[in-house]
Amino acid sequence: MNSGEPQLEFDRLQRLFLMVGVVALAVCALGGYSNRAQFFQSYLVAYLFWIGIALGCVAILMLQHLTGGAWGLVIRRILESGTTTLPLMAALAVPLLLGLHDLYSWTRPEVLAGDPILRHKQIYLNVPFFLTRMAFYFAAWFALAYFLNKWSTEQDRTGDPSIAGRLQGLSGAGLVLYGFTVTFASVDWVMSLEPHWFSTIYGMLFIVGQALATMAFVIAVLMLLGNRKPLSETVTASHFHDLGTLLFAFVMLWAYISFSQFLIIWAGNTREEIPWYLRRFAGGWLWLALLILLFHFALPFLLLLSRTIKSNRRVLAAVAIALLVMRLVDLYWLVIPGLHQQINWMDFAAPVGVGGLWGAAFIWNLKRRPLLPLHDSRLSEATHHG
Repeated sequence: MNSGEPQLEFDRLQRLFLMVGVVALAVCALGGYSNRAQFFQSYLVAYLFWIGIALGCVAILMLQHLTGGAWGLVIRRILESGTTTLPLMAALAVPLLLGLHDLYSWTRPEVLAGDPILRHKQIYLNVPFFLTRMAFYFAAWFALAYFLNKWSTEQDRTGDPSIAGRLQGLSGAGLVLYGFTVTFASVDWVMSLEPHWFSTIYGMLFIVGQALATMAFVIAVLMLLGNRKPLSETVTASHFHDLGTLLFAFVMLWAYISFSQFLIIWAGNTREEIPWYLRRFAGGWLWLALLILLFHFALPFLLLLSRTIKSNRRVLAAVAIALLVMRLVDLYWLVIPGLHQQINWMDFAAPVGVGGLWGAAFIWNLKRRPLLPLHDSRLSEATHHG
């Protein structure tokens, strides 16, 4: 990125994010002394939200390399910067490892002793194997992010046209690897919070949720960067329309998968599966479910039907930001009832803390490179798109 006034703005924003993140996490840590279980619950939700955006950046970046299209060129640097936050997310996973016994009942010997079902599942749900799988997930994600960024930088430097083929080949296999690892990670990190319950579509729910949150994040960031060169000379209403269409597709896919899981479990009405929904339809959680239905699906669905809204960067960014907020609310609804906890002030502070550190790392990576790929053969197509 060129030096000057924009560089100074990014530096100030990076310092602000870092300061806010450190302060918010420090306050949460102090709260954890009096309520240890609450701290780990709040931290888990915050962690899932931000690592979901980082992993979604990996997935959408590979999707763009695999399919091409002018829509992806203008957001490639945003996606690449998101992928490079994965080492930070690996470091931020350490507090979760310290709280395994607070979060996961299957790690407690006294619970296992009185539960034959958990003893049967112990071949998979045990701490050493859990940590081994977690290390494998991060190794796979690091490898994908490393080569996606390494070859993109090499393409900027050399203009070698064969690099596009390498990126495409990696992305085909990488999307399969991403699907498997995110599915198993969602089972390990979230579904095993309630180890008696299971859903075969659960991994897809997280995969689509990550893609939806990432697309919303990318639209919001592109709107903020759209008045800076060279994006101001490249990004058009057609680009935002294409991104809005993708966001619309992910909203519909998320709703379809969520409703499919609900319909199958509710129709089956088995005592192993139905309590998961009963807990989330009791008390105030029912109102939260209705809020998710309205603002995570119904209203965005109606708004994104409009071509005018999808082509208006400010209105589209407002819809995207609202969807980001609802993604966080959806994660609360998925996680917290299973831990038998209530909403607490740390549930608001933890996402701000983790997000501050994540945002600082994202900006640091974004400002190190040009905002557009320099030698991609499709850059001319993206420049004249629309």
